[in-house]
Amino acid sequence: MKKGLLVAALGCAMLSQASYADTIAGVYVGAQMWQTDTSGGFADTSNTADFNFDDETNTALYVALEHPLPFIPNVKINHTSLDNSGSTVLSSNLTFDGQLYTANSTVSTDVEISATDFILYYELFDNDLVSFDLGINAKYIDGDLFVVDRASNTSGATEFSGVVPMAYSKVQLGLPFTGLSAYFEGSYLSFDDHELSDYQVALQYSFIESIALDMTLQLGYRNVTVDIEDLDDVYADMEFDGVFAGLELHF
Repeated sequence: MKKGLLVAALGCAMLSQASYADTIAGVYVGAQMWQTDTSGGFADTSNTADFNFDDETNTALYVALEHPLPFIPNVKINHTSLDNSGSTVLSSNLTFDGQLYTANSTVSTDVEISATDFILYYELFDNDLVSFDLGINAKYIDGDLFVVDRASNTSGATEFSGVVPMAYSKVQLGLPFTGLSAYFEGSYLSFDDHELSDYQVALQYSFIESIALDMTLQLGYRNVTVDIEDLDDVYADMEFDGVFAGLELHF
């Protein structure tokens, strides 16, 4: 009887310690592989081209720190690559980097864009059934764009960068005792002639849940839309979307 009570007491103490440790601080680290379909185009005027792009595999890495301190937001940093390339027969004239590319010419395009999100958010609800986060996102976009017409030996390149403030939210719904959950996470901004959105929806399965570490698989869909007017003399109207698979570790 005494041994049974001792085992029960130790079990309760371990569960209490795990809960206390997670309350003091929780660290989330994740990586995603994203099969990206890219559409749209860019130019140095508002008359952007509509390029053809190949499907590419891009990556996203993130880390988040959650804590119980009042009035101080939680922090998440997310870095995403948005790289792609392709070949297009132009349907109309295009100007880029001061060069003219005429209609019916074949151009090669290369897009190298990275986006880093610096997110501050509060957990308004947080339990096994539903959690809801709300905050702000300072999205730093850094890109290099290239256009080459080998037939006329014409090429152009430009780079652009900037910080875009966005609204951020995340809703997660769980099915207790199954390890299954689903979430929607997104950032959005629309002002003047700029419109940017970044959202993802996914199913999750937590296949390891222990005192020291939780491991969760993710399968979902992500969409990033970039519609910018005259950011470092760049005009772009592009969409990146596709399915992704990911792994998240929770310490």
